[in-house]
Amino acid sequence: MNYKQYDMGSFHLHVIPTKRFKTVGLKINFKRPARKEEITIRNFLNQILLESTHQYPGRRELAIETENLYNVSCGIRSSLSGNYVLTIFDAMMLHEKYTEPGMMKKSIQFFLEMLLHPDVENGVFKKEPFELVKTTLTNQIKSANDAPTHYATEKMLEHLDPTLPLSYHIHGYLEDLEKITPQNLYEYYKSMIHSDVIDIFVCGDVNPEEVKILFQELFTVNTLKRKTSSHYITHKKIRKRSRSFKESKKLKQSTLSIGCKMTPKNDFERFYVGYIYNMILGGSSDSKLFRIVREKHSLCYTVNSRYLNVNSLLLITAGINKEDYKKTVSLVKRQLKAMIQGNFKEEEVEKAKTIYISGCKELFDSPSAIINTYISYVYLHVDDVETRIQKIKEVTKEDVVKFAKNVYLDTIFLLEGDLNE
Repeated sequence: MNYKQYDMGSFHLHVIPTKRFKTVGLKINFKRPARKEEITIRNFLNQILLESTHQYPGRRELAIETENLYNVSCGIRSSLSGNYVLTIFDAMMLHEKYTEPGMMKKSIQFFLEMLLHPDVENGVFKKEPFELVKTTLTNQIKSANDAPTHYATEKMLEHLDPTLPLSYHIHGYLEDLEKITPQNLYEYYKSMIHSDVIDIFVCGDVNPEEVKILFQELFTVNTLKRKTSSHYITHKKIRKRSRSFKESKKLKQSTLSIGCKMTPKNDFERFYVGYIYNMILGGSSDSKLFRIVREKHSLCYTVNSRYLNVNSLLLITAGINKEDYKKTVSLVKRQLKAMIQGNFKEEEVEKAKTIYISGCKELFDSPSAIINTYISYVYLHVDDVETRIQKIKEVTKEDVVKFAKNVYLDTIFLLEGDLNE
């Protein structure tokens, strides 16, 4: 693809032209170093910006204009990316060749109206949408804590290292929610607009130079230039022995969450070997954890592992009965050791490669997927897809064994169900 990047002074514009789709995708990313005390207010801001704008002072007015623009879809969300927090404003619009001339500009103007012209009065957000969002966010934070796997993973990460962004609760904190006012929310909004690093990504059947001119006209922000550092988290402390924690809740099933720190030695290990390692260990329905812990010993309802390369972390989760806790942990430890000993077949390595390559081919299935791929190029410095496919083929069993020696079991957390069957 004929990818174009422009330095627009206050922001960077990334345009990915392609004629494969009838839609045009747009993402505007705001990025800053992650701080625990800002997670909740950032989520609050995301939601209130979608409630109303200066020109469209309510959901009804927004919905009517959305229909007028051939059902353009808009959304906002925040996510943690290693050492940074991203707020992502995204839109998907039908290309104007299928609607009417000038529709793309009108759609982008509508999208930017929500971002650049919030519904404020005398320097504060209006009370009605503020209270509505506060109630919604309160319920979301409470419901997130009610999900056993999510809760167990968050508690495990808190014990693993409470100083790192990976331990932050992405849904926010009730105690921080009570500190938010219509005034300090608007002050935070201005801080985000004028201080965050901003990247705009556009993908579709577009002319890059025309898109550049369009955003020069419409996206009028004056952002301070800031240097950025690596997204990747590096673990400075590796424990010689893992630690275990327990907490009880009124649940029938118990949830086991295990965190392993990783210390990849180079980009090849981080981007390629780590994924093959995870796929063999617990990242597929044919993995060692699935076959041995679940099927052979019938110790869990579910079990899997996830490789979070930006956090240099391996997460293992399992749904178990509390009386099977010790045996399950023992078997997980055996599988981690078996990876170090090379107790897996060459065929498993090749199968994992096939799955990886198949996933690479899905990265071009939609404008949104393509944009996410280019975001990873820009922020995480991953290789292009063709290079990825070539390099994953180079991974050997010996590479996986070597990688396994740099996986360190750190924290074990059991959310123990205390209800009788």
